[in-house]
Amino acid sequence: MDNMSDSEQKKTSLNYRDAGVNIDSGNELIERIKPAISTTHVPGVLGGLGGFGGLFELPVNQYQRPVLVSGTDGVGTKLKLAVALGQHKEIGVDLVAMCVNDVIVTGAKPLFFLDYYATGALDLNIATDVIKGIANGCKLAGAALIGGETAEMPGVYSGADYDLAGFCVGIVEKNKIITGDSVSAGDTLIALASSGPHSNGYSLIRKIIEVTDARLNDTIENQTLGEKLLKPTRVYAPSLMKLLEVAPPHAIAHITGGGLLENVPRVLPDDFRAVIDHNTWEKPAIFEWLQTQGGVSESEMLRTFNCGIGMVLVVAPENTETTLSTLADCGEEAWVIGAIETKSRPDQASVEIKPRR
Repeated sequence: MDNMSDSEQKKTSLNYRDAGVNIDSGNELIERIKPAISTTHVPGVLGGLGGFGGLFELPVNQYQRPVLVSGTDGVGTKLKLAVALGQHKEIGVDLVAMCVNDVIVTGAKPLFFLDYYATGALDLNIATDVIKGIANGCKLAGAALIGGETAEMPGVYSGADYDLAGFCVGIVEKNKIITGDSVSAGDTLIALASSGPHSNGYSLIRKIIEVTDARLNDTIENQTLGEKLLKPTRVYAPSLMKLLEVAPPHAIAHITGGGLLENVPRVLPDDFRAVIDHNTWEKPAIFEWLQTQGGVSESEMLRTFNCGIGMVLVVAPENTETTLSTLADCGEEAWVIGAIETKSRPDQASVEIKPRR
């Protein structure tokens, strides 16, 4: 011992917890969330939590030529508001909705979902709330939560910050994929109401709050500003799956980042354009507040936010009433907002939104 150098005597025995990662907390989290995750299981789920991969047996006997459809997304800086308000129970619904709503536009039935949760230091209560919210979103979508990853990353995330990503897989019969190829002039455009800003435009929203010194406990229509902004993204999968059985649309557009101006053209053939009448709906109060407080132009509103419309369906004229009644029966607020026209020239805009009178 006397022959050891001073540097050798000063060496410290370090472990993972000293570096900021608590493996025991991760294990406890799994035990906490197991009951919630089990409630999402549907036929096809094999095994449980703890494996290296989630297992799902495809219902290939129900399809002639099954095609898998995958989607991935996050929640964006809406997370910053959830952290600021200490409200984490529904942000997981946003995560599921953003992924599932992308998959459903192809006509695919959501099968299963995986999540990725990353933070600087694992807070068991916050993580439990978030993942239970993800499980709730999966139940709403009819998808099984079959796995995920929780990562502690000290030095990358600080304080109470965390990040989320999600991954959804659905299935559709190949000849029933909604491609937009059947869109034609005279088709009806039907809107499905959003529940609020969903999970898009929150960097601008947070900037508006910052420059106006707005308080998240200010009241708008008997709710606080914070409650309005944290309202979860609507999960449209159950309603659209029902509609697909009755009157499949020619195309479906999920109105996410880019708003009506950029998302509707994504599902239209090059020769056609959507003509939307802004007089067919009033922007919900939260969007009016954002536009007024931020001095946001109408064009910027329409390309940043959904402005009250979460989905746009392109349907055959003869299916308009059936579509509206089916969606109403499913609890959706839906209405006609315009029609499809043939472009008069190749460089004509793919979307025209007639201004409010």
